[in-house]
Amino acid sequence: MRRATLIVCGALLTAVGGLPAQGITGFSPAAAARQLKLEVRLRAVPDTVTSREYTHALAARPHVAGSPAQKATADYVLQQMASWGLDTSRVAFKVYLPYHDSTFVERVTPTRLRLALTEPPVPGDPTTELPPWPAMNGTSGKGDVTAPLIYVNYGLPADYATLAARGLSVQGKIAIVRYGRSFRGIKAREAEAHGASGLLIFSDPQDDGFLRGAVYPDGPMRNPQQVQRGSIFNGDGDPTTPGWASTMNARRLPEDSLAVSHIPVVPIGYGNAELLMRDMGGATVPDGWQGGMKFPYHLGDSVVRARVAVYPERGERAYKTIYDTFGTLRGSEFPNEMIIVGGHRDAWGPGADDNISGIVAIMEAGRAWAAAAKAGFRPKRTIVFATWDAEEWGLVGSTEWTELMQDSLKAGAVAYLNQDESASGRRFGAGGTSSLQGFLREATKAVKQPGDTATVYATWARSGGGRGGAAPRSGEPAMGDLGGGSDFAGFYNYLGIPALEFGFGGPAGWYHSAYDTYTAMERFADPGYLSHAAAGQLNAVLVGRLANADILPYSYSALGAYLGQLVGRAVRAPDDAALAVELSALRDAARQLEVAGSRFEARRDSVLAPVARSDARFGRANAILRSVEQKMTRAEGLVGRPFMRNLVFGSDRDNGYANIPFPGVVEALRDHDLPHARVELGDLTARIRAASSAVDAASAALTGAPARR
Repeated sequence: MRRATLIVCGALLTAVGGLPAQGITGFSPAAAARQLKLEVRLRAVPDTVTSREYTHALAARPHVAGSPAQKATADYVLQQMASWGLDTSRVAFKVYLPYHDSTFVERVTPTRLRLALTEPPVPGDPTTELPPWPAMNGTSGKGDVTAPLIYVNYGLPADYATLAARGLSVQGKIAIVRYGRSFRGIKAREAEAHGASGLLIFSDPQDDGFLRGAVYPDGPMRNPQQVQRGSIFNGDGDPTTPGWASTMNARRLPEDSLAVSHIPVVPIGYGNAELLMRDMGGATVPDGWQGGMKFPYHLGDSVVRARVAVYPERGERAYKTIYDTFGTLRGSEFPNEMIIVGGHRDAWGPGADDNISGIVAIMEAGRAWAAAAKAGFRPKRTIVFATWDAEEWGLVGSTEWTELMQDSLKAGAVAYLNQDESASGRRFGAGGTSSLQGFLREATKAVKQPGDTATVYATWARSGGGRGGAAPRSGEPAMGDLGGGSDFAGFYNYLGIPALEFGFGGPAGWYHSAYDTYTAMERFADPGYLSHAAAGQLNAVLVGRLANADILPYSYSALGAYLGQLVGRAVRAPDDAALAVELSALRDAARQLEVAGSRFEARRDSVLAPVARSDARFGRANAILRSVEQKMTRAEGLVGRPFMRNLVFGSDRDNGYANIPFPGVVEALRDHDLPHARVELGDLTARIRAASSAVDAASAALTGAPARR
């Protein structure tokens, strides 16, 4: 009954103008008509029943990377994909994932109290009856320290500067900071750099606890016992193999030379934070430092002393085997061209939201395409349905694979679609390179909003979309830019491959806790699994349009226009006149890319309008188009961050999660190094001009005489 309803809805969507009047970008009219018929078939497959089945199987227990339970998720995904008819494979890596042999947090004075670091079972949630994974921050340093506590707000560089201005130091003390505003690894880095002997990171109720709504199990927000686990590694991939793949016999850096934390770091819930902080004395906190617990926060003195002890595995025991999995549908015409949709299987608990929801969306799209292939509708290009391991430890599985496969990816990858927390609510949001943002907006007009008769696009546009990103045309939803923190990094930040991410979200506080369960998902995040099914449908449509497009639907006019907007917004110098010549050249290069993109798009649309079938010109143009954004990467990467090769966007070195435009330039200006900023501006300008030349070469390829058939 449900599948029949979906087919009818899909047919009506096309008939009533759910798609632009011109058809689908990158398709000839005849090809667009065939694609729209195929999409009716694709949208009919993902459903709520199988989404629930996969979620219950994959989120049945905690499955941290390197554990037997996590290997079982790889086996399950491969078994399912093989049963549908996809070609399946796995790639194993040996990587540095030190579990903790033991972890202690104690209040030593004014009275001694050992803190409980595990979440208790929740009545009515059977998954929480299983032993939770210990509270830990991955790659914490080893140590057993006892010292006074000092509160440092969010633990950002600016917070330490505020303390210093008050004559206070964290030297030799245990810093206690709240989650939020930056990646937890930045908090650990700054605590160690400022001389702290240990670090506690707590979840404040102001950020995701009772001040945001009812707490679990009465609501979706974080309760006092919930702990936010997570890695504090500030790099990407295995720290023992920076820049090369962690194959089973790979050479490795010595353990004592790794760029990881050297002080003990432990996460705690706000129930435990209250036991430590309520009796802290010292000065009252600066404006903006008071959190949500029901007592005044103080910076600390010698009254409250704590003990923090972490004993991680060392030596060979610290290494684990992880598994990336792949379900592949080989292209019928261009098998060496690839569209990859991927997400991570590993979690810090059961992981129903983070990230089994993303895995289910990938599986549903894979199931849809496998059924289409059996019916004779094979994609022109190869589609790879990937699931990554050990993302939670620093994007390890995806990074190691991109390092291993970088030559093939640079030659043949069309785009990477990332699925991370894809169905934890009903509000749609997305981000990605500007060259694909219009493509994604167009595709959201082909899928219904979960639980609604309107399209995802219509509902998204009414909500205003996300923040950041290129200024959309009037009425269009906004999209964000890509920075760091998820598996697109190996493709976009490292190799310059165009990438997108999207999903349905909502308020929740179970992130990285033992309560990220399918029961919580069904009660609060996605009752009925409607968002899971919709994410699967959208995935199927997106990979299908990229796989079957006559001419790849990148918009380099949009990217060029956005780069031009960013010049004034992102580049700030004490005296802009000092860089006036270089900034003018950068604006000119961005405008050149915008104009080249507009020329190409006009040529593309005029060439496609009369054709009934593809010809050799399209293949030549597509090969050039795939290289355009790679032109804006640098093989040696950013200064001090060789993994970050993309010079257009990178993760903020002082935040981790946030994105930063023109990172080489902006970081030089932060360092007050105008000569280096000038060098970075020149390099960036030259690379944008090279990208423009590539777009013009793609236009020229379309003017050639079509091959005879």
